[in-house]
Amino acid sequence: MANADPCREFVKDVKRIIIKVGTAVVTRQDGRLAVGKLGALCEQIKELNILGYEVILVSSGAVGLGRQRLRYRKLIQSSFADLQKPQVELDGKACAAVGQSSLMATYDILFSQLDVTSAQLLVTDNDFRDQDFRKQLSETVRSLLALKVIPIFNENDAVSTRKAPYEDSSGIFWDNDSLSALLALELKADLLILLSDVDGLYNGPPSDPLSKLIHTYIKEKHQNEITFGDKSRVGRGGMTAKVKASVHAADAGIPVIITSGNAAENLTKILQGQRIGTLFHKDAHKWVPSKEVDVREMAVAARDCSRRLQVSLISEQLENVSRIPGYYQASVYRSFQNMLISNLTLQAVSSEERKQILLNIADALQSREKEIRIENEADVVAAQEAGYEKSLVARLVLKSEKIVGLANNIRIIANMEDPIGRVLKRTELAEGVILEKTSSPLGVLLIIFESRPDALVQIASLAIRSGNGLLLKGGKEANRSNAILHKVITEAIPDTVGSKLIGLVTSRAEIPELLKLDDVIDLVIPRGSNKLVSDIKSSTKIPVLGHADGICHVYVDKSANLEMAKQIVLDAKTDCPSGCNAMETLLVHKDLVEKGWLNSISDDLRSEGVTLYGGPKASSLLNVPLARSLHHEYCSLACTLEIVDDVYAAIHHINLYGSAHTDSIVTEDHEVADVFLRQVDSAAVFHNASTRFSDGARFGLGAEVGISTSRIHARGPVGVDGLLTTRWLLKGSGQVVDGDKTVTYTHKDLTT
Repeated sequence: MANADPCREFVKDVKRIIIKVGTAVVTRQDGRLAVGKLGALCEQIKELNILGYEVILVSSGAVGLGRQRLRYRKLIQSSFADLQKPQVELDGKACAAVGQSSLMATYDILFSQLDVTSAQLLVTDNDFRDQDFRKQLSETVRSLLALKVIPIFNENDAVSTRKAPYEDSSGIFWDNDSLSALLALELKADLLILLSDVDGLYNGPPSDPLSKLIHTYIKEKHQNEITFGDKSRVGRGGMTAKVKASVHAADAGIPVIITSGNAAENLTKILQGQRIGTLFHKDAHKWVPSKEVDVREMAVAARDCSRRLQVSLISEQLENVSRIPGYYQASVYRSFQNMLISNLTLQAVSSEERKQILLNIADALQSREKEIRIENEADVVAAQEAGYEKSLVARLVLKSEKIVGLANNIRIIANMEDPIGRVLKRTELAEGVILEKTSSPLGVLLIIFESRPDALVQIASLAIRSGNGLLLKGGKEANRSNAILHKVITEAIPDTVGSKLIGLVTSRAEIPELLKLDDVIDLVIPRGSNKLVSDIKSSTKIPVLGHADGICHVYVDKSANLEMAKQIVLDAKTDCPSGCNAMETLLVHKDLVEKGWLNSISDDLRSEGVTLYGGPKASSLLNVPLARSLHHEYCSLACTLEIVDDVYAAIHHINLYGSAHTDSIVTEDHEVADVFLRQVDSAAVFHNASTRFSDGARFGLGAEVGISTSRIHARGPVGVDGLLTTRWLLKGSGQVVDGDKTVTYTHKDLTT
C-alpha cells in the first residue's frame, strides 16, 4: 500500500469495523450535540459503507445529552423561589432515557439525509450472560449489515442494574469503551476504532507540550511510562478506559486504533493505511524498529546543534551583557548561561569554522561523486520503471556537472559575509543607553520538498551558513539520493556542532506529527506542487513560507524588440518547463497580432514541442483550445496565450490571474517598463529578461530554500538573509524607567 506504515498493512484485510464515538466527540462543551461533527462522521461512515465495509457504531452521549435537556426544561419551569433552593442532581437513568431518544433521532436524521439507514441496539451488562442473547445478537447484526444498515449500539443506562464503581471483577463491560471491545470480539470485527477528543494516546497529559503521541502501543514498553491526564470532561470513560479496552481487544487479536473524532477524514485515512492515532496490535512488539525515529527528539536535537553554530556569538553577547548592572543583567545572563550549560561539551564555533564546514561539504560532494551518482541512478531507474512523468525523472537526475555546480554554489555561500550577529541598526535611546538590532537565525526549519535531490544540498548549505537547525523530508522517488547526500553532508559536520544539526525524515507518515511541533520548529518551507503547499498550510500552526503556484507571465509590448522577445519567450517556456519560474502565460499586445508576430511566436513555440491554449481572445484567433483557466500552472511544455490592449490590461491580467511569483515585460519603451515594474504585484518583476532568472543561485544568493510569494518575511528567492530574523540587544549603565521621569530620550541613529 502506497505510503502505508509497515504495521498498518493489516488494513488491507479489514472488512468489519466497529467505531466507538466518545461523549466528548458527540457533544459540545455546553452539553449540546455537536451536530457538525456528527454530520461529518456520518458522511465518512456512508463512504465506508459504499466501499463495502461493514460498519458498526457504538455511540456514547445519551446521558450527557439528556442531562442538558432536562436541566433546561427544569430551568424554564422553575419559579424564582425554586431557584433559591439547593439544586438536586438529576437522576442519571432518567437522563439516559431522555437523551437516548434524542441521540438516535439525530443519527436517524443525519443518516437519512445521506440515504443510509441506521438501527438502534441497546444492551446491558447482564444481557451478555445469556448465551441465547449473544447468539441472537450476532444474527441480528449480520442481518442488518447484509442490508447495508448501520447498527448503533449503546449501553442501556436507563435500566442497567450496575452501580458505581462501574469497573469491578464481576463486570462483563462497564462503559462504552469496554462494550466496544466486547462487541469486537463477539461480532468478530477486523478493526476497532475508538474516537476521542485528542489525537491518540500520549505518554503524558495531552495538554502538556512535552507529552508525545505514541504511534504504536507496546505493552511492555508503555504500560509503566504513561501518565494519564484528567478524566474525560463527560461520560464515565477517558483515556484510561480506552487503553484498557484496546489492550483487551488487541490481546484477543483485534487491532485497535485510538484517534481524534474531531479531525476530518480520519476514518478514511486509517483505512488508506496512513499513520493516524495510536495503534494497538498483538504483534506490535515485533514491528518497532530498534532505531525508531522520534520526530520531536530529532527536532530538539537539530535546535541544540544549531545553537552550537551560534555559540561563539553568544559568548560575545554574554561579555557585553556582563557590563549591564542590575536585574536585567542577571536575568539575561542566566538565560544565555543556561543555554550553554545545557551541553557542557560545547566548544565555540567561530565564523571562520562555520565557513570551513561548508567548504568541507563542497569538497566531500565532489570527492564522493561516484557514490552519489550510483544511488541517484538507482532512483532514476526506479522512477522510470514506475512510469513517472519525464519532467519528474529529469528533475531527479544528478549529473556530474550538476554536482560540480552544487559544490561551487556552496563555496559561494561559504565566502559570503557572516550573516549571524550583524548589527543592522544602532540607536542611542538616551544618554548611556544603546539599542542594537542584530541578525539572528530563525531556529529550526522544516523543509518538505519533492523530486529534486539537489534541493537537499542547497537547503542544507543555506541552513548551516545562517545558523539554523534543519529537518528535511524529500520525495520517496529520491530516497536513495537523499540518503547518500545527507550522509555525505552530515559526515562533514564536526562533532563540536553535531551531525544531528540536519535531520532526514524518511517516512511520509511522520509529516503530520512534525507539523504539530510549533514549540520546536520555527518555519516550514514546502517546495513542490500546489497541492503539497496548500495541504501543509492547512495542517499546521507553524508559519509557512512558500508559493502554491508558479504562474509566471511574459508580456510582449508593442514597442518590443521582436527578436529579443522571441528569445525571451522561448527561454522562459522551454529552458526548464517544470520549473516554478517557467512562463505559463504569454500576453501579447494587440498591435502585434496585426503585424503577424503572434502567429510567428505560436509557430516557434509549437516547433519546440509546446502545446498551446488560448484565452478568450487568442483561442478563436489562433484556433487553439480554450484554456481551462487563466490561473493555471502547466509545469510542462504547454502554455496559455492571450491578447491584451496595452500595458495596463497586461498588469490587470497578471494581478488577477497570476500567482505573484515572477512576471516579465519585453519593451523598448522605458516609461511603459517603469509602469509595469511598479504596478505588477509579484515577488520578482523583470524587464527584457526571461523569468528563468528568478533563482537563488542566479541572483547571487548561492542557493535557495525556495521562492516565497508571501508578503510577510522573505519574498522571492529565499537565500541566507531569508532564513534570519532579528533580535534587540540593549546596553545601559544602570538606567531605570520610573515612569520616564528621569529619562531624556534622544533616539539618535548611530548606525553609520
